[in-house]
This record gives sequence, C-alpha cells and structure tokens, in this order.
Amino acid sequence: GQLPTWLQGILLRNGPGMHTIGDSKYNHWFDGLALLHAFTFKNGEVYYRSKYLRSDTYNCNVEANRIVVSEFGTMAYPDPCKNIFAKAFSYLSHTIPEFTDNCLINIMKSGDDFYATSETNFIRKINPQTLETLEKVDYTKYVAVNVTTSHPHYDSAGNTLNMGTSIVDKGKTKYVLFKIPSSVPEHEKKKSCFKHLEVVCSIPSRSLLHPSYYHSFGITEDHIIFIEQPFRLDIVKMATAYIRGVSWASCLAFNKDDKTWFHFVDRKTKKEVSTKFYTDALVFFHHINAYEEDGHIIFDIIAYKDNSLYDMFYLKNLNKDFEEKNKLTSFPTCKRFVIPLQYDKDAGVGSNLVTLPSTATAVKDRDGNIYCQPEVLCEGIELPRINYDYNGKKYKYVYGTKVQWSPVPTKIAKFNVQTKEMLHWGEDHCWPSEPIFVPSPDAREEDDGVILTCIVRTDPKEPPFLLVLDAKTFTELGRAAVDVEMHLDLHGIFIPEQDLKTETE
Repeated sequence: GQLPTWLQGILLRNGPGMHTIGDSKYNHWFDGLALLHAFTFKNGEVYYRSKYLRSDTYNCNVEANRIVVSEFGTMAYPDPCKNIFAKAFSYLSHTIPEFTDNCLINIMKSGDDFYATSETNFIRKINPQTLETLEKVDYTKYVAVNVTTSHPHYDSAGNTLNMGTSIVDKGKTKYVLFKIPSSVPEHEKKKSCFKHLEVVCSIPSRSLLHPSYYHSFGITEDHIIFIEQPFRLDIVKMATAYIRGVSWASCLAFNKDDKTWFHFVDRKTKKEVSTKFYTDALVFFHHINAYEEDGHIIFDIIAYKDNSLYDMFYLKNLNKDFEEKNKLTSFPTCKRFVIPLQYDKDAGVGSNLVTLPSTATAVKDRDGNIYCQPEVLCEGIELPRINYDYNGKKYKYVYGTKVQWSPVPTKIAKFNVQTKEMLHWGEDHCWPSEPIFVPSPDAREEDDGVILTCIVRTDPKEPPFLLVLDAKTFTELGRAAVDVEMHLDLHGIFIPEQDLKTETE
C-alpha cells in the first residue's frame, strides 16, 4: 500500500517482552521485562527497531541469570547462598518494598524528553530514536508518592499531569495530583523539570490501609476526575507479602458489595466538589474521555463487573488452550456517567437530577449523596484511544481493540459515541495492539488522520506487521511486514518528527 506523505515521525510502543531468565520464570504476563519497539516513518518508508529497556531490574536479573527483582505478580528472593544475617536483613528491608524500575506499560512525554513508565515510583528516560535507556527518575525525590499511573494527561501548555498514591504519609493515605512543567526557567536550564514539580491537590483515601487501585484518571477543561473503586490494595498484606512468600498482586481485593466513589477537583481553585457522587461496585482501568456541558460533567470509561481480567494473564493460564479455556466472566463495557454539578438543591430525595438528554441518571439519596447510573454506550472494546486534540472536550470517536469472549483482541474498532455506529477492521488469526490516532496536518474534522496498530499473528510462519488505516473510513492504506518475533504490547505514543530533538541537540 501507500502511506500519506505527511506521516513522518516515530510510533513508540512498550510492553512485557522477556518472561524467562535462566531457569526462572515470571508468574504473570504483566511482569515481563520491558521491550521497547519503534516504527520510524520517513518519506513513505517504515523502519523498525526494538530493544530491551536496560533498567536496573534488567541488569540485575541478567547478571544473576535468574529473577532477583520482584514484580507485581512474582515475588523474588535473595540468593540462598548468602548467610543467615544477610537473609534476615533483606526480609526486614522489604517491609515497604523497594519497587522495580522495569517500566513496561507506557511512554510519557515530559518537556522535550520521553520516559518509559509503569506504576511504581520509577520512570526511565529513553532516546526515542535509538531506544537507548538513559537516567532513572525516582518520583519520591520530588513528591511523596509510592505508586503512580502510567496514563498521564497533557494540558494546553504542554505540562504533564499525573496522579500517585501516598501511602500512610504523616498518618494519612491520599491520592496526589501533580504537575511536571514542560520547561524550566532560562537561568535554570541545567535543572530537570522534575525539580519544579508541583502538587496540584490531594484527595484523602476513604481508608488509611486500603487505598483504591487505579490505572488512569479523567480530565475536562475545568475539572480532574478521580474514581475511587472498591478494588483495593491491602497495605498490611503488602508489607508482609515478602515474608509470607506471596506476590503483591495477591494483596489486591475487589469488594463487590461496596460503592465506587467519584471525586471532582476544580482545576482553578484546586478544591474538591463537596457533593458526594457514587455508583455501584465496578473495576476499571481506562478512562476514554470527559467533557462538560450545561453544568454537567460527562465522562466515559471501560468498566468490568469484577477483577477477573488480571487473573487471566497469569502465565499458567496463557497456554495453547487459552482461547478455549479463558472466557471473560465480566465483559468490558463502555459506560457514560453524567454528573450534574449544578442541580436544584431543593430537589426531592429520589429525583433524577440529570437535565441533559441521556439515559444516565443521578438520583439524590436520603443522606444527600447522589447515586449515579450510567448509560451503556457499547460493549467489548478495550485499550481506548481518541484524537487527543479533543481530550477534555465534547467528542465523537473512540478507537479501541475489539474484544469478543477472551481478553485477546481480534479486531480494531472505531465507535461513534453520539450515533453508536461502529466500524471494524479484522483479519483471521490477527491480534492487533492498541490503535493510535495520528491527525493529518490540515485536519478539519475529528477523524481526519490515520490509525496505526501493530498486528501479531497466531501463525508463527506469518510475519507480524504494522497496519495503517484511514481513520475516517477504516480502509487499509498500507502495511509494513517485519521479519522478527514481535510481542503483544500494552501502550505507546506517536511522536511527530518536529517533536524529536535532532541528534546534535
């Protein structure tokens, strides 16, 4: 096929790539050592390269020729040859765990730099052109957070916004929203942007020792949206996991009888909206988008009824019978919540406060809290992406992987949230990755651009390929086959040519 001449830049992807080191194996697919891969678009041609992230974790494991650094689903133990004192000491030092820097989930832009990220306090700077691993950044040096999300947001000024959890800091557990500026003042050019990191606000956790797990958060032009779900980390269990010989993943629990609480923070005043909004128990990983209209916040997420998705990716389940055996007990559902920020304070108990045309409701309960029920937009899409120019604004299109009965995607989809129409691309025995939208330079409409996705095939003889679709029609423009073993990855970004520093800089 043929690629648009304007498509110049790098598609950079990240995900778990190595699951066996020496004789040791990770327990969970999300634990594998990070493998970066990149497709460079230059004058209608595509170049591919991949490289393992040279994290401290990677170096320690490879040197020891076994897994010596714990990951979320795999607890590693010190060398059994060491003497008893060294052993006892290492047990003690694991109370608040020293987390891994195996940054395998996403790529984050900060100023002119790019970082591989995961959900610990470490990120690794990388060179997007050579995939070389550069310095390690520890968030805890700049902000009191123990874990963070790998789905930051970027504001109109290019600043990076992210959230992390501060565990039992000064007797409180809280969710912290922080901002990394896109540039530093001229006279401080040698300092990093992280030195100027600013805490925007914090939201107290409803429980000191059971903070909510979260993978992303939402943003509109005026508000930050944080969802406190009843899928929680047990801090006491986590502190003793090492001694008990269990993984940190076993310290996460979902309580189906609990509520899910919504928090809205005003971006100007940095204060939380005082009304309490909630819905039934749910588990979710990805926010799609959010916007405001006539005094309402509208936000769309992909939600599940339970946390079975995580369990499915234990490597013992990922065998040749995977397709037959692993059925999702809970299907990903695209839910739209409509939150009336400005409502009639005299409205009676039981009255629906949503005044926009939607089947979503928000009903006042006896305590003065507001119980929200969503409108279901569609089912069976995951890894959602949008045209990021519409982030926080009213939008039409979400692009995602289409999941049928198993968590492995078989198609990619374009879904119109306004008309509920869906377009697909699919081919037999093909597993696509998260679809990334790249707008065309002269875009007039939201879907003027292309979709990029990496396709892995189930037949080992068939090479994987990069697929380029017209985002409007979902027709194939071209594909570039790569004669290497490619892995299913998680997330990534497209870096336009003008955002890449030249080698001399």
